[in-house]
Amino acid sequence: MALDLSAIRGRLNKLQNTSNRTSNLWKPTPGKHQVRIVPYKFAPENPFIELFFHYNINNKTYLSPSSFGRPDPIVEFAEKLKRMGDKEDWKAAKKMEPKLRTFVPVLVRGEEGEGVKFWGFGKTVYQEILGYIADPDYGDITDPNNGRDITIEYTSAEDAGTSYPVTTIRVKPNTTPLTEGDAQIQNFMETQSNITDIYSELSYDELKSVLEGWLNPTAEEGEESVSQQTLSTPSAPKTEATPAPAAAPSNEVSTEEKKKMDDVASAFDDLFNG
Repeated sequence: MALDLSAIRGRLNKLQNTSNRTSNLWKPTPGKHQVRIVPYKFAPENPFIELFFHYNINNKTYLSPSSFGRPDPIVEFAEKLKRMGDKEDWKAAKKMEPKLRTFVPVLVRGEEGEGVKFWGFGKTVYQEILGYIADPDYGDITDPNNGRDITIEYTSAEDAGTSYPVTTIRVKPNTTPLTEGDAQIQNFMETQSNITDIYSELSYDELKSVLEGWLNPTAEEGEESVSQQTLSTPSAPKTEATPAPAAAPSNEVSTEEKKKMDDVASAFDDLFNG
């Protein structure tokens, strides 16, 4: 039997992407850190890389093609669900919509030997950093020669007493060079990875297949369909005049759930196969 070289190459690429992600991403640990945002090699005029991700699709995360202005079948399907006019469909559609995550290339102080990495953060931190840059007293904090470091304090959810970790930032008041020597600065500029080497984009058809598999998982996968997870309508409340029916076996689907599943399947077929 001949080797399936295509499958082997695909697996190798996946393993390499995982390795790239681990080595090229930086995530703060509890405590204080100091970083320096540096110009992005592949877009020197703007170091902020806005990417949109679909979370919890088959318990996985997928980069949305909408990050690059390209069509996204999951977005299209979510818009279709919204137009169906059902409240539960609308809620499910909102969960499907991609969420923004912003990345910047940074040099982590004390870890300069590891080179430039990508730091990802949410909307609040993004707005704070932009606020500093928009302030004429600070300006371009990413300038390699006259920029400013950022102090990051990261507190775990447990220590913060919240349901999520807390990140606070403070931009240093004094300007400093990124590092000593033009040659070292040039090296940090030239040896950066491309963010798309870390987060690869599936094609439209590949992402459509992911969506279809999520909506209609095979029995072997042992997963609930998306309609059972997020689109099912709660049954009507029981009244005293009507005795409660015996509980249905767990593997049976109620009439309302079946209708909802059929509606979702019809919406998918109408959008992609009509």
